[in-house]
Amino acid sequence: MRTRVKICGLRHADDVVAAANAGADALGFVFYPPSPRAVDIAQAALLVAQVPSFITSVGLFVNASVADIEQVLQQVPLTLLQFHGDESPAFCQQFGMPWIKAVRMRSDINLLQVQDDYCQARGLLLDTYQKGTPGGTGASFDWHAIPTDLRHEIILAGGLDASNIRAAITQVRPWAVDTSGGVESSKGIKDHARIKAFMAEVRATY
Repeated sequence: MRTRVKICGLRHADDVVAAANAGADALGFVFYPPSPRAVDIAQAALLVAQVPSFITSVGLFVNASVADIEQVLQQVPLTLLQFHGDESPAFCQQFGMPWIKAVRMRSDINLLQVQDDYCQARGLLLDTYQKGTPGGTGASFDWHAIPTDLRHEIILAGGLDASNIRAAITQVRPWAVDTSGGVESSKGIKDHARIKAFMAEVRATY
């Protein structure tokens, strides 16, 4: 099975083009102002306009208000929503769009219960838990903590780069993987060579 790839935290048009040309299946745009990878609505509209057909444009939100999300959706043609905070299933479902739910992998997390609670999600994105940080930590978590009978499509995130992505895919066999800092030269600045190297390592697992 081919592992799909999402490259997140894009802030510049040339990075969008580079990620698309390298073969990314989805591109992520962060609507969380405290993040160094955040974009505003005007920036996002210009960036999403550069996304070629058959590539998913993902909007990442962290405990945003309904009004803020609706304002983004009115001006930015996203195709998938990613909720990275404490949003309830009902909150995520109300926008009439496909969505995924990020899960921070605390030691006491019950992923099977989360799967049941968020059964309408298109997938669960598993990310590293770090207190006070909703994501983008650059650190990985113990992949053995993922139940082998988890039915949902898993999107594996957290500290993935060209040096460990092959091992991650081999062990977890996720539907997709998600990287941001792993293909950057600094926070918010994508490195096109690292994007190519990451994609090459993913393709080596086919």
